[in-house]
Amino acid sequence: MSFEMPGAEDTPAALLMRLRAEHRQLDDAIVELQAGPGHDTLSLQRMKKRKLQLKDCITRLESQLIPDEPA
Repeated sequence: MSFEMPGAEDTPAALLMRLRAEHRQLDDAIVELQAGPGHDTLSLQRMKKRKLQLKDCITRLESQLIPDEPA
């Protein structure tokens, strides 16, 4: 699960969709790893940290996409 830097062809909306998809995949992988016996704690911690990083990126990107309302 590597994070690719956005290219010139990536629109903010396309990047947002990619980040959300990776976030969902990580969520599924975390649930699957936790369900198994003797799960790898280090891998689990890394996946959770990456999921939080993705969530931060998603939130930041969403705030950029929402137009400011005049006061």
